[in-house]
Amino acid sequence: MHVQNATIWITGASSGIGEALARAVAAAGAHTILSGRRADALHALAATLPTPSLVLPFEATDFPRLPALVTQAWDWRGGVDLLVNNAGVSQRSLAIDTTMDVYRRLMEVDFFAPVALTQLIVPHMIARKSGHIAVISSVAGKVGSPLRSGYSAAKHALMGYYDSLRAEIEQAYGIGVTTILPGSVRTQVATNALLGNGAPRGVSDDNIDNGLDPDDVAAQIVQALQAGTRELIIAQGAEAMATPLRTQNPDTLFDAMAREGARLAAARAAGERVDPGRVRVE
Repeated sequence: MHVQNATIWITGASSGIGEALARAVAAAGAHTILSGRRADALHALAATLPTPSLVLPFEATDFPRLPALVTQAWDWRGGVDLLVNNAGVSQRSLAIDTTMDVYRRLMEVDFFAPVALTQLIVPHMIARKSGHIAVISSVAGKVGSPLRSGYSAAKHALMGYYDSLRAEIEQAYGIGVTTILPGSVRTQVATNALLGNGAPRGVSDDNIDNGLDPDDVAAQIVQALQAGTRELIIAQGAEAMATPLRTQNPDTLFDAMAREGARLAAARAAGERVDPGRVRVE
């Protein structure tokens, strides 16, 4: 994957990792297609980039619009070299307090939306036998933790789909697939996360506030894409330890998560605010 002069389509580009990644690839000489819900934020971002951008605002789950948007994106510069599926929403609610409507919303936004866009762009890439697909999953795509049952389920589903897709198109058509699994990053992800009733949480949490800098994360992603990395985990502390523990010593990981679950259950029983803490993995 060569970033310079490439056409790169980024969803969820109006803030957070998506915005930082748009700045990083544009600084490296890429032409960007910027998508997200907030047209004003996308246009403001485009105005600061050193290379030309196409602003394509849309709601991730507006599936009927996707074919026309793919055509518009593809025709802008005669193809899309890299699609980065970044748009998503998180969750901060215990399973016992989460409605099925919230689970459906999480799956629609975090799984079906990126898959739908990918399904439409891949045939174009196959026709010319080149291209690259990236998806922002999460450490939660490998590890289930309290307060994120629906989010983790959707991110696990992403890993299954994109690992399978890579197997089908990498050698057969020369199309790369990169799965990216960040831990806590200093973004609005916790503030915008869904509560059990579907309302936005409205406040951040310590893990996110003390998380990785989005610009540092974007730099690592660009480096990984240019190196052809298939899977990239970007995490620190206990989150960095969690993924290898899941396969090497799962009981240690399960014990740590169970302790956190017990703490949250006690807070709920006491009528206290149920907030995530820092999980210790020993």
